[in-house]
Amino acid sequence: MADILTVNHLQKNFGQLRAVDDLSFEVREGEILGMMGPNGAGKTTVFNLLTGILKPDMGTIVFKGRNITHASAAKRCHLGIGRTYQVPSPFDKMTVFENLLVGGVHGGKLSEKRAREEAHEILNLTGMASLKNRVSGELSLLNRKRLEMGRALATQPSLILLDEVAGGLTEGEIRQVLEIVREISRRGISIVWIEHILMMMSEGVHRLLVIAEGRWLQCGDPKVVMSSEEVLKCYLGVEEE
Repeated sequence: MADILTVNHLQKNFGQLRAVDDLSFEVREGEILGMMGPNGAGKTTVFNLLTGILKPDMGTIVFKGRNITHASAAKRCHLGIGRTYQVPSPFDKMTVFENLLVGGVHGGKLSEKRAREEAHEILNLTGMASLKNRVSGELSLLNRKRLEMGRALATQPSLILLDEVAGGLTEGEIRQVLEIVREISRRGISIVWIEHILMMMSEGVHRLLVIAEGRWLQCGDPKVVMSSEEVLKCYLGVEEE
C-alpha cells in the first residue's frame, strides 16, 4: 500500500518551547491512522503544520508525491487535504445545506451544480438529510460534529484530518460518529484521527500513532500500542513497579 502522506523530521518551536520534535510518520492510502498523546503532546500543532496554518522550523511534508512543506493552507485544501476542528464552527446563520455548498464551491473548487450534487451525497453519508434546511446555529452538538465532518468532505479531500470529532458525545452518539468515519474510509479517503476516547482508537483505526512532548513514541496495531508499558506510563500515568 502506497503512502499518501509522508512527514519527515518535522519540528516546530514556539519560543523556547519545542512543540513538535523531529517527528516522522506516514499515512497509507485508504487507512485510518489514529493519533493519541497526553494534553500538550503536540497533536493539534501537527494538524496545523499539515494543513499549512503553521510553517515548520525544520522537516518536510510530502503529499501524494509532492513537497507541500511551504504551500499555503488554501493550496493544500485544493490539493486534497481537509480537516475538522475540535470545536465545530459552521456558519451559524446558514443552513446545513448552505454550509456544505460553501465548502464545495470555495474549498473543493466545484461548480455550483456539482457542489449541490456532492452536498446531497454528504447529507446522506452523515445522516443529516432531514436537517438540510435547519439553521446551523440551532443544531445539537452531535449534529454540529456531523456537519463539521460534512464541511470537510465538501472540499473533496483525499486525506481528511479529524480533530476529536467524538469529544463531548454520549456513548450512543460516539457509535454514530464511528460509523460515519468508517463510511468515509470505505469511500477511499485516508484519515488521520486525533481522539482521546480509547474505544474509538481501539475499534476505529488501522494503526495508532502515539506522540509525547512532540516526539514519536510508538506506532502500530492499536491494541499492541495501547498495551505497551511505555505508552501506559506516558498517556495513562501508570507508574513502574
